[in-house]
Amino acid sequence: MTSDRRAGSETRVEDRIRRRAGKAVASRRVFGYLAAVTAIVGIGAGILVRFIDHKDFATVGDGIWWAIVTLGSVVIVVGVTFVAFLTATVTSTFVSAGQDERSAEADSARASREADTRAMLQELLDRTAVIETGLEALSADRPES
Repeated sequence: MTSDRRAGSETRVEDRIRRRAGKAVASRRVFGYLAAVTAIVGIGAGILVRFIDHKDFATVGDGIWWAIVTLGSVVIVVGVTFVAFLTATVTSTFVSAGQDERSAEADSARASREADTRAMLQELLDRTAVIETGLEALSADRPES
């Protein structure tokens, strides 16, 4: 029963986070939330690292400085990667649209050539039929020898 309560509370917390994130995105205040979360994580990680490693981090300020610089590095790498993926996606969309357009033009040209070929074949068939009819008429008019 206790695990059910935890699962229910985790679901409520997740729902609350999703609602707040949705509101932040809708109100275009995402940057403020991201900056606040980054600051909170940086300060929390700085305090934690100070208590874990007293030798390398003599003060809480040193720990916070290390955490913020580390978070900044991560944000830079993630940002550059995101921009690269975004650029690749947009480029791929444009290239695909261009290929689809060229393919449609090629299909249209092929269909036009096929229609012209069919029209010429039909004309040849009609002329052949006229010639055959004329030949049959000539052979019928000619006396047998």
